[in-house]
Amino acid sequence: MEKATQNKQDKAPNNSGKTQVFLRLLMYIIIIISLNIISSFLFTRFDLTSEKRYSISPATKEILSKLDDVVFFKIYLEGEFPAGFKRLRNSSKEMLDEFRAYAHGNIQYELIDPSAGSDNKERNLLYKQLTEKGLQPTNLEEKDKGGSRSKIIFPGALVNFRNKEVAVSFLVNKLGASSEALLNNSVEGLEYQLANAIKQVTAPNRIRIAFSRGHKELGDMQTADIVHTLKEYYDVDTVRMNEQLNSLKPFQAVVIAGPDSAFTDKDKFVIDQYIMKGGKVVWFVDAMTISLDSLGSTGTAMSVNKPLNLDDMFFKYGIRLNPNLIMDLQASPIPVVTGYLGNQPKQELLPWYFFPLITPDSKHPLVNNLNAIHTEFVGSMDTVGSKGIKKTILLNSSRYSRLIYTPARVSLNIMRNEPDPRLYDKPKQAVAVLLEGIFESVFAHRMVGEIASDKNIDFREKSIPNKMIVVSDADIIRNYVNKAGSSIYPLGYDRYTRQTYGNKDFILNSLDYLLSDANLIGTRAKEFKLRLLDHTRVEKEKLKWQLINTLSPILFLTTLGLILIWRRKRKYSK
Repeated sequence: MEKATQNKQDKAPNNSGKTQVFLRLLMYIIIIISLNIISSFLFTRFDLTSEKRYSISPATKEILSKLDDVVFFKIYLEGEFPAGFKRLRNSSKEMLDEFRAYAHGNIQYELIDPSAGSDNKERNLLYKQLTEKGLQPTNLEEKDKGGSRSKIIFPGALVNFRNKEVAVSFLVNKLGASSEALLNNSVEGLEYQLANAIKQVTAPNRIRIAFSRGHKELGDMQTADIVHTLKEYYDVDTVRMNEQLNSLKPFQAVVIAGPDSAFTDKDKFVIDQYIMKGGKVVWFVDAMTISLDSLGSTGTAMSVNKPLNLDDMFFKYGIRLNPNLIMDLQASPIPVVTGYLGNQPKQELLPWYFFPLITPDSKHPLVNNLNAIHTEFVGSMDTVGSKGIKKTILLNSSRYSRLIYTPARVSLNIMRNEPDPRLYDKPKQAVAVLLEGIFESVFAHRMVGEIASDKNIDFREKSIPNKMIVVSDADIIRNYVNKAGSSIYPLGYDRYTRQTYGNKDFILNSLDYLLSDANLIGTRAKEFKLRLLDHTRVEKEKLKWQLINTLSPILFLTTLGLILIWRRKRKYSK
């Protein structure tokens, strides 16, 4: 009897313990389910990186939240390639996964290897199709200890939304930068590239821009490449003001590229009032003119002022174009005859100091991480007064600059001798300036009462908050055309060095900044710290770190297991 009672007493605690375990398990399940239900209504994400590399800007979140259908990305970064490009691929995947979370599933993507096919004919056909759609190939060559390897890759994506498609390139080019820095810059710019592509492909209405005509501006052939590129994003047209007040009204932006004749006061009034009412203008203006025919035939030419009748407008808006030319030791080369081998002339590529290479050093998102800009016979500009106008220098010459003033003699003979560094002692000279704020009309206080009060004219003395860009070189936007006029080179392409400079990207960024959400382009200013391995130390200490990485986890788990066994024996031996 006593034994039976004892057995019941022994079973009671066991049953009680099982009940407690069951209740605790049930409580955990309820907590987990409750947290999942709450998290479905309260969405949040945490970025624990020091650079906030996984944090998305509010402008991007707004674009993603408005998606009402699936945007599909075809990313052509699958396959075997070096670690740097794998990082670019993985970063693009991670960014799109982050986008998908904020777009409620309306972002989808597929990774494609364009070189996967075994048939060379089909593979080359795909390469051609991708190039025609706007994806530029990169011939990748990477050297390692075992030799080198070469492969054609397309570091970018095609973005599809309903019946629209745009191409987006991930790879950033920058003259003189290492491959690690280029890939790091490409990763930094991923959010902007992807978000901007979504914005373009989902935009219901295309923005209209125009190139002005009627003042001997650069012609259709000279702007053919940039116009072709801009048509992928905007509706592009030409416009002649002809002193008609509303001639610019249909366009959100006007590009004035390389005018060579004076503007009448009426045309200036048309432009001025267009700016006062919110119209955006990008100016590419040369303050001086030079005869290239004379320079090519005799090796010498004179540069003189170009009378455009725009000085008072620019001064009112906050800048002044100076009557000079910049010579810069950081310049692009041209072929020069330096001697003869028999009857054959010997040519060498020598830097032509009148063709400065502008390397953007501003952290403004419009030019951040931009490749060098190719210029020709560029002048300097100064920022002046104009209250309420913020002036940002986007491009400037190097600190090895020199100024020559009108009338200036330009001669190819200067390349025969080494330059005297003492002459190139001018500080950096501004070449492109962004103006933002409330502009005052150049015609303020000059209009008679009848015109100022005429409702049809709708004259305004001050603008709404606006912005414009002034560049003191028209050649930045001019593509080279061969003498026969039958072949057009890409904008920014130097046929002597076969380098492609950042001219086209600068113009695209300029219009994008003026016409789009400034907060979105601000994402281009992201910076990720480049943490590179010390390759010398890696080779020297390779075995040591292999052993540490292999044996440390095993030793840790073994030690932990022994401690747990010891604690268990000690607990139950009592």
